[in-house]
Amino acid sequence: MERLLNFVYAYRAFFTFLLLETFCAWLVIQNNQYQGAKYFNSSNRMVARMNQTSQNIREYFSLVEINTTLAQENSMLHKKLEQREQALQFLQLNQVIDSAMFHRFDYVSAKVVNNTTKYYKNFITINRGTDVGLKPGMAVIGSGSVVGKVKSVSNHFAVLISLLNLDEQVSCMIKRTGHFGTAQWDGTDPSLVSLKYIPRHVQPAVGDSIVTSGYNAVFPSGIFIGKIKAFKLNNEAPFYEINVELGLDFSKLAFVDVIKSRLKNERDSIEQITIGELK
Repeated sequence: MERLLNFVYAYRAFFTFLLLETFCAWLVIQNNQYQGAKYFNSSNRMVARMNQTSQNIREYFSLVEINTTLAQENSMLHKKLEQREQALQFLQLNQVIDSAMFHRFDYVSAKVVNNTTKYYKNFITINRGTDVGLKPGMAVIGSGSVVGKVKSVSNHFAVLISLLNLDEQVSCMIKRTGHFGTAQWDGTDPSLVSLKYIPRHVQPAVGDSIVTSGYNAVFPSGIFIGKIKAFKLNNEAPFYEINVELGLDFSKLAFVDVIKSRLKNERDSIEQITIGELK
């Protein structure tokens, strides 16, 4: 404390000068409109910049929370969109809307905690499990595109079999023509999958959208997979060789939506019973 007092005393003339300069500046600002306006405008700009910088810092550290909120909102929007499409389909067919069909799918948002794209059989791990009702076989989408299916589940985690897996196949169709096929990865380029079983009488075109067919109770119909990048038809071959450019970059996958089909068990049960009776 004594050193501080000695320092102030030693430089008392300088501190007195600063005090008088500050007082003079205050008098100029208070008694001159132009100088006062310039001062307050400058100070407001400085404060605004400081507030903006502070806000940017707070937003940066809250990105995880923001992304989680956006993923949850995305799940709700997917659910509402699917319900709207189901309602329109029933109305176009002049049928009574059954509440069970209207609420056929539910969506659960999850964060990707592990993901591979460099192997022949790739898997994805997410941070949701049986605690939110996830089960093996459920469909998974991300950013409105097909991701894969749930393979195994624990209390708080689930492992997905990625679309970039040689064992994964998704029933799909060419949206423009309505012809059905199967999308399957060939183990080479993680941005491309093959569209199989499109017969030679079909006329595909580069840029045609490929979407899920809805032929199974896992994926809703119309979920985007990708667009046709190239195709060819060999002589006397019964099917086209078609490459589809995926609509999703799996290397940047951060959040996904797991689709819970409420009618899957009912559909699988009646199909198994009927097929068993015919055998």
